[in-house]
Amino acid sequence: MQTLAPDQLAQLTALRHDLHRYPEASGEEIATAQRISAELEALGTDRIWQGLGGHGVAAEFTGAAPGPTILLRCELDGLPIRELSDLPYKSLIEGKGHLCGHDGHMVSMLGVGMRLKMRPATGRVILLFQPAEETGAGAKAVVEDGRWPEIRPDYAFAYHNVPGRPLGEIGLRSGPGNCASRGMQILFEGKSSHAAAPEDGLSPAPVMAKLMTSLPGLGGGKIGDDAFALSTLTHANLGEPTFGIAPADGELRVTLRTMSNARMDSLIADALAEVERSKGALRVGVQWHDIFPSVVNDADATAIARDVARKLGHAINEMPLPMRWSEDFGRIGDDGTKATMLYIGSGETQPQLHNPDYDFPDALLPIVIDQFCGIVESLLGPLGS
Repeated sequence: MQTLAPDQLAQLTALRHDLHRYPEASGEEIATAQRISAELEALGTDRIWQGLGGHGVAAEFTGAAPGPTILLRCELDGLPIRELSDLPYKSLIEGKGHLCGHDGHMVSMLGVGMRLKMRPATGRVILLFQPAEETGAGAKAVVEDGRWPEIRPDYAFAYHNVPGRPLGEIGLRSGPGNCASRGMQILFEGKSSHAAAPEDGLSPAPVMAKLMTSLPGLGGGKIGDDAFALSTLTHANLGEPTFGIAPADGELRVTLRTMSNARMDSLIADALAEVERSKGALRVGVQWHDIFPSVVNDADATAIARDVARKLGHAINEMPLPMRWSEDFGRIGDDGTKATMLYIGSGETQPQLHNPDYDFPDALLPIVIDQFCGIVESLLGPLGS
């Protein structure tokens, strides 16, 4: 299999560094999408979709003969986290950074696009640059876009870099791959009073204190078990920062996490029941945010990725357990698409994802590009035939 030339890899590395300088948070990826569109146009794609599910971009590379559609997906968005580094290409946008590696994910798929200038023998390849992955809103918006039926693939592949694992190691797991999760925002409304007469008001404090213990107690089981559930208190706010007012209002935020969507449904029911039991005379509202379904990797698609990794001589990690963190790629396989996510090591000593000093390793680019081009050739035949 032909790999990219050193000058092409240097071009991609420079592009990643430039994207790293200008991160855009979920739902704000206007300039990033424009830059990606321009790069795709320069590659001579057969078709480009813009504004998919917000600011998403997709490009089509059509083979010489009919065949299946293969979708390769990456993400456009950065994070609302301030970068702390001495990199010459560190973020120039205050309070935002590409601290999850989506800059590297985008550029690696553009590298696949460079190879796809030599079209596959059959079928078509769609490169999807998805918006708003970090909030869980992007994939849902893309598949609900009216143009999705024009794109809908037979197979879909994506990857995430994984700090703490050897560089270039290909992690694979059929079945549950990433946990379902969602944010539960609980808003409390009581009645304020003078701090000298708290009995004349209705403070949320006692109810909140109870829930701060009971909601995390809903978790249980171990990752890998169907019963696994994790309920994590992430934020609490009570009243105003004064000394003269007994509070009226409060807020709790809890992240619910399970291995399966069915277990998530039961955890939601348990959490809502706990709030209802505890609220007393308070008015309480619940809102849901950052909703991620579980990623369930298709066995056939995973086997294809495994076979390619073996042929390329990549180290393979047959993952015994799913990832605790969530990914909205699970929605791509909701309609029968054979979809799988790869978990590719980005270095054993690399900072963790979302750390303020995280940076995607450029040495990973050729490994990822060869792996995904190998997947394309496995399903659609040699490129350039």
